[in-house]
Amino acid sequence: MPPLLTSKANPRFRALAARLRQGGARREATVLLGEKLIEAWAAARQTTAGKRLRPALWLRLEQTAPHPLEAELDVDVQELGEVLMRELADAGSPPAHALLMDVGPEPAGPLPARVLGAWGIQDPGNLGAILRSAAAFGFQEALLGPGCADPFHPKALRGSMGAAFLLPLRKAAALAADEGHWYALDGGPGALPLAEADLSEPLRLWVGNEGHGWAGADLPPRVRRLAIPIQGVESLNAAVAAGIACYEAARRAGR
Repeated sequence: MPPLLTSKANPRFRALAARLRQGGARREATVLLGEKLIEAWAAARQTTAGKRLRPALWLRLEQTAPHPLEAELDVDVQELGEVLMRELADAGSPPAHALLMDVGPEPAGPLPARVLGAWGIQDPGNLGAILRSAAAFGFQEALLGPGCADPFHPKALRGSMGAAFLLPLRKAAALAADEGHWYALDGGPGALPLAEADLSEPLRLWVGNEGHGWAGADLPPRVRRLAIPIQGVESLNAAVAAGIACYEAARRAGR
């Protein structure tokens, strides 16, 4: 039987919680909460993005039957009491299973043909939804600019519904435009309507901050502002705008 942890003062639980408190550039570990997310990673574990996460410890809610993947992954198992599993998940209902993952280094090298970038997306759920749209419409990598939420935060992983296991993710300190078509989604004056944009590859499509868009950002001349025509409202949610633009790029490419 795996050890059962029931106290927050337990050294093993305190060490686990300390590993997960490190976020952003210092993050070395994350946790997949719930069978659905764990199984999504398992299905994608042979991809470049999936291999970035390496299983370290299986966490099982007390009095829960083992999951078939426990034996397959051959990692240590710990049982957590309900209070500790709820604390770990930061949710009202504790998951039956969770998987602690070591986070490996980000990818390097040239960008692929279709890339989605997020600049200053602060909400982990929004970032997860943006990554989900990018993966659903065939984008091959995601760039994360300054001010972005941590893509391996448990809330971002839940929001992406497994997209973080399909898309390689890397940080970008600046908009260093290469020879591709670079666009920043922006509904302001002078922006190019989406219908008139050349979305052929190589394509680098960026979405800005939820509240301020691209205010204060220094956009290089090669980066064109791109507008999605709307009526009756001031602006679109960043994740919605990213989804529309990703779909349009996939539609034109015949995907």
